[in-house]
Amino acid sequence: MTGSKGRHPDSQPSQPRTYSNLTERVITGVIGAALVVAGVVFSEWTFFALFLTICILSLLEFYRLAGLDGLLPLKWYGTFCGISIFTVTFFIESGRLSAAFYSVLFPIVSIVYMIKLYKKFERKPFTNIAYTFLGIFYVSVPISLMSAIAFNQGAYRYEIILGCLLILWASDTGAYFAGTFFGKNKLFERISPKKSWEGFFGGALLALAISLALAYYFPVLDRLQWVVISLIIIVGGTFGDLTESLLKRSIEIKDSGASLPGHGGFLDRFDGLLLSTPFILAFLELFGGQGT
Repeated sequence: MTGSKGRHPDSQPSQPRTYSNLTERVITGVIGAALVVAGVVFSEWTFFALFLTICILSLLEFYRLAGLDGLLPLKWYGTFCGISIFTVTFFIESGRLSAAFYSVLFPIVSIVYMIKLYKKFERKPFTNIAYTFLGIFYVSVPISLMSAIAFNQGAYRYEIILGCLLILWASDTGAYFAGTFFGKNKLFERISPKKSWEGFFGGALLALAISLALAYYFPVLDRLQWVVISLIIIVGGTFGDLTESLLKRSIEIKDSGASLPGHGGFLDRFDGLLLSTPFILAFLELFGGQGT
């Protein structure tokens, strides 16, 4: 549930609300996970539709948050740029377009400056331009890189995408329950007072366990590769979560939205993916040969 402006972002809910929130979290998580798994597994086109939708909704959410802080980014054109980046990346990585089409993205994104020239009475136009670009690079670029991961071995391999998501969910789930029941030592109190080292290690253990299972069920990557990916997600996901917490605290809200009951908004749910994806892709490009 989105906190109002001025409310402390980490205020504690009442005990009945805690159980209600957990119920919402479980129901939303099960339904959302089923939809995501189906979209990833069914075909590359359902993968495209799924992550394009996530990209659009996350971008709109980011620009809405910027607006709460009195900023005026180019919400709709920034979202159009994000759609363009995701779509072009998918078609290039799937072999349907030449890599030369990446060049089309540069003039599309550069038009942001031209549009702002015609916006009158803005106090800080370059700050608004900066936040337009921040939304593009913070949200749409990492999500677009999912296509490069999916087609890393040539043909579309849902196992890699699904495996990364399962590790991310395991890390989040383990951290949530370990932190709830055992959390005492603060991880990064200045930014996120609720996060604890116990939660971090609980999430790490569950994520590592899932990576070992993935090596058996999805041998498209070998055991070491899955373990390294899990370590990337554990660390990158934690920093992604903290980065989004810093954004929310600067605006003085609790959640990025209320689209996902019990989870907040799309940025709350996919923040760990945003910082992990570039590192996962770099690892796969350098060391991601065919698994055994």
